Amino acid sequence: MSPTSPNPAPNPSSRARTPRPTRILVGEDEHLVAADLTARLGQMGYTVVGPVTDGEAALATARSALPDLALLDIRMPKRTGLEVARAIFAEHAIPVVLLSAYSDQASVADAADAGVFGYLVKPASDDQLRVALELAWSRFLDFRDQRDQSGELARRLEERKLIEQAKWILVSTRHLSEPDAMKHLQKAARDSRRKLSEVASEIIAQNP
Repeated sequence: MSPTSPNPAPNPSSRARTPRPTRILVGEDEHLVAADLTARLGQMGYTVVGPVTDGEAALATARSALPDLALLDIRMPKRTGLEVARAIFAEHAIPVVLLSAYSDQASVADAADAGVFGYLVKPASDDQLRVALELAWSRFLDFRDQRDQSGELARRLEERKLIEQAKWILVSTRHLSEPDAMKHLQKAARDSRRKLSEVASEIIAQNP
């Protein structure tokens, strides 16, 4: 599943790109299930954050500990796994795999709408758990890369617009040719050791 609704944190790529998550938050209100998951994840080489037994604790722990990924029961007290998933992905770009005893179409659709990267039906074997986590992490990395590339393209286009605007201000106010206006901007950027877009922004601000 790929995220559709939530907006990711401002800079999810600030976390290192690793082939698999390291720290996993476990949110599960059934103590025996939580203990079993914690033990199994530890055997797989993951560091478990928690476990926590309700949605409020899951949300607070995610915000303070910033795990790589969260494995949450879909139906927890105080806040559901879906509510926590929306919040921690929007705030901190923490991907979520939901754990549920239900596989009906409505539950799966709700998970997709929340931006969940994986959905695991209880009881899950070790192989199912491992594959779900690895696949969710891979999907998250792909999503993050696409977002970063899109953001970089938007930034470059915006900078290009500033440079073009400043260039035409120089053409109209100083009666320079277009090539000479561009050379003027480039020289000003070199002399001040600033980016071309910063010089352009300054010219635009001076000529409202």
